[in-house]
Amino acid sequence: MSRLLHTGQVIVDLVMALDTLPATGGDVLAKSASFEAGGGFNVMAAARRNGLPVVYLGRHGNGRFGDLARAAMQAEGIDMALATSPDKDTGLCVSLTEATTERTFISHLGAEGELSAQDLADVVPRADDYIYVSGYSLLLEGKAQPLLDWLLALPRNTVVVFDPGPLVKAPGSALMRRLLPRIDIWTSNGPEALAFTGASDINAALPALSRHLPANTLLVVRDGPNGCWVGRVGHIEHVQGFKVRAVDSNGAGDAHAGVFIAGLANGLEPAEAARRANAAAALAVTRWGPATSPGTAEVDALLAE
Repeated sequence: MSRLLHTGQVIVDLVMALDTLPATGGDVLAKSASFEAGGGFNVMAAARRNGLPVVYLGRHGNGRFGDLARAAMQAEGIDMALATSPDKDTGLCVSLTEATTERTFISHLGAEGELSAQDLADVVPRADDYIYVSGYSLLLEGKAQPLLDWLLALPRNTVVVFDPGPLVKAPGSALMRRLLPRIDIWTSNGPEALAFTGASDINAALPALSRHLPANTLLVVRDGPNGCWVGRVGHIEHVQGFKVRAVDSNGAGDAHAGVFIAGLANGLEPAEAARRANAAAALAVTRWGPATSPGTAEVDALLAE
C-alpha cells in the first residue's frame, strides 16, 4: 500500500486569534491562544485522516515542544522514522489569525531544521510511495543538501511531491535547478505560483510553471474559494470549490495537499482527487487552528450534498 513520506518540518504553533495586528510597537489582546502541532504535521494529519499511511522523516526535539509534536503524531497514527534528537527542542511558530482570516507567521526552528545523510541512510521508499518535499527545507543550511542528495538518488519511479511554500520565490537557486527535473507533482497556492514564475495571474503562471518542470509533472495550483487548477501541460482544468463561511484559513492548503495525495494513492484521477481536496479545504476553513482537515466521512458528506 502507498505511503506518504514527509521530509518537511513538524513544529509547534502558538495559535492566536485577534481582530487585527497592532502597529509596530503596539499591543493588542488576543481572543484565544493555544499550542498545536503544526508545520508539516498538517499535511500528514490530512493524509492520515483520509486513509493514507504516513511516515515523518524529519527530526523532533527533546523538550516540551518535542513532546507535544510526538504526542500529536502518535494520536494521528503517524510513524516517525527518526529517534528524538537529544540536544534541541522542536521549534515554535507564532501563528496570528486576524478577523479577516488573514494569517501572519513568525517561526523559530529547532531540531527539525537539521537532517543528515545518516538520518536518511536507512530510509528505503517503496515503489508506490509519495515523497513530500517542502520548500522550507531547501532554505535550511543544516538540511537542504543531504535531503536533496537523497532525493536525487531515489529510483525514478518514486513520486516526488513539491510544495514551494511562501519563501521559495524563484527557480534560479542552485538547489532548485537540481530539484526541478525531479518533481513529479507541484502543489501550491496561487500567490506562490505567481511569485515563483513572475506571472501576473494564474492563467499565465500555469504554462510558466510547466516551462520549469518536466513535461509530465502534475500541477495543482489552489485558487482559494474558487477551487484549484489541476493537470499536466496541454490539459489543465479548473475544479470548482465549495462555498462556506470561512473563519480561519490556517492549514487549508495543507488539508488540500494531504487529501489530494490520499486521493491519488487511492486510485483517483487528478480531477477527482482535486474535488475531494477542495471539499477538505472548504471544511478546514470553517474551523479554528492549523490541523483542521476533515476525515474521509466528512469529505464524502460534503461531496454528496
